Amino acid sequence: MATTLPRRLFGAFLLAAALALAPAVAVAAFLALALVSAWIPLLAGAALLTALAVGSLLGRAAFTLFGVTARRRRATALFAAGLTTSVAVLGSVTVFRPMPAPDAGPVPQGVQYWRTPAGDRLAYVHQPAAGTPRPTPVIFLHGGPGTPGEGVPRAGRALAAAGFDVYAYDQTGSGRSTRLRDVRDYTVARHVADLETVRRAIGAERVILVGQSWGASLAAQYLAAHGNRVARAVFTSPGALWGRTRPGSEAGDPWKRLTPAQRERREELAGEPRILAASLLLRVNPRAAHALVGDREADHWMRETALTGKDGGSCPGAAPAPAHHNPLGFYANQLTSTDFEEIPDPRSALRTAHVPALVLRGDCDYLAPEVAREYVTTLPDTRFVAVEGAGHALPRDRPARYRSLLLDFVTRG
Repeated sequence: MATTLPRRLFGAFLLAAALALAPAVAVAAFLALALVSAWIPLLAGAALLTALAVGSLLGRAAFTLFGVTARRRRATALFAAGLTTSVAVLGSVTVFRPMPAPDAGPVPQGVQYWRTPAGDRLAYVHQPAAGTPRPTPVIFLHGGPGTPGEGVPRAGRALAAAGFDVYAYDQTGSGRSTRLRDVRDYTVARHVADLETVRRAIGAERVILVGQSWGASLAAQYLAAHGNRVARAVFTSPGALWGRTRPGSEAGDPWKRLTPAQRERREELAGEPRILAASLLLRVNPRAAHALVGDREADHWMRETALTGKDGGSCPGAAPAPAHHNPLGFYANQLTSTDFEEIPDPRSALRTAHVPALVLRGDCDYLAPEVAREYVTTLPDTRFVAVEGAGHALPRDRPARYRSLLLDFVTRG
């Protein structure tokens, strides 16, 4: 059969199409098989076999159009093998290239551990009461999800000096607490159960909860489930009361206040191929995402990202905040946030929770005022205080004012 110019052009088009299609089809095969498996070698093998099939089919058709007969099979095999090798090399320098995963570093003195009923560890620090002890301990709940602080907050030391036993712990999946094998277990219910474990571990009939940001959301969830175990609750710069009412960044965007250099660094981190792949897999099969990108890698990436915006929670012009080395929890953050948008509405239970509560919000908090206002309109015994000159990081921006409000509320109401 004569080889005409149109046939040659169409053959060249098929080879070019194979070059473009093979990586895309390989990714599609990888994700499709991830629906039923989390074994990364199997997913990678399926992706390469798919690329090989694309190269073989389109290569054979192209070489037929070129008029290659005697060596068509060999030419097709070489083309398909080369194409598959290219896909493998592309994957090895992008999705399969490990990210930095440094050690967490030494554990500071004073860190202790509780055991959950499942055998997991919750890291905590304890500031004992000074003087005449009061009967109700205070538990600080950090934000995120998955972004713990380091040690007892400064205001907690003042509470200890006033006679309260004060505790701050790293929620499961973050800080120095256990990382779960099955990341699907990072749920709001799990965090509420852990907080109940904490209450029992310290032998308290009732507790005072002080939640910051997501920690306030968690405190509200615990209050809805165990209202009789809460003596008082403080919601500092509270996150959404229920994730479904304000999903994603609808409650507020913490990244709007970045400098150009910080924005560039954040975009660089957000474009990391392994994180992009893990983010896709989280929607398909969270276990596969975890198998591809382990905790140390993902947690370090999250720390680097958080460092770019660590000062965005304060009012513009505020002094830079110091960084600590307590590890963040990527999967706890991602999966808990997703679950928070899927849980049942807690507001009917909260409307009957007659527990004295204090809601504190800074006047330049990036979260919408309506977020904090919903706590006031839902909880029946709530006092609201607007704090001038403070952002989302209210305890850091106005430490003396925060300490005063906290002490006044928990000691005198």
